[in-house]
Amino acid sequence: MPAFLEFEHFYNLSNPELWVGIGLLIFLGILVVAGVPKMAAAALDAKAAKIQADLDEAARLRAKAEALLAQIRQEKAEAEAQAAEMMAQAEADARRLEVETKAKLEETLARRQKMAEARIAQAEAQASAEVKAAAADLAARSAEQILTARVAGQTKDPLLDAAIAQIGDRLN
Repeated sequence: MPAFLEFEHFYNLSNPELWVGIGLLIFLGILVVAGVPKMAAAALDAKAAKIQADLDEAARLRAKAEALLAQIRQEKAEAEAQAAEMMAQAEADARRLEVETKAKLEETLARRQKMAEARIAQAEAQASAEVKAAAADLAARSAEQILTARVAGQTKDPLLDAAIAQIGDRLN
């Protein structure tokens, strides 16, 4: 059986355990009178309030971060949509430029072909004119030589006269 339950032994004034118990009770009484439990409760309440404020601040920061994340995700989606739209526009522009370039190229080729054909026709006409001029010059010299020979010989050749008469018609 414990010693404090034995009345005669524990409550004897010469017992040091009694004085330790009385000192403990006096110390606890002094702490209660001095307001130590209220100060401890106030300190714990202040600590709890600080922790609650920190938790509220953390919740506010979390909500702000989630809102910011949602905004960033929305901006990312908008940027991706805009990039896709720009890509589609660029592809459409590339196709349009390709069609325009092909049309301009065909137009340029057709124009150059017409110019080449015109130059060829001009060269043919010039060559034909040069051949006609050379033929006319040759015919005039031949006629001159024949006329000179005829005047010198005073002879008439009916075939030669007919050929000279046809030269004028053929040159025109």
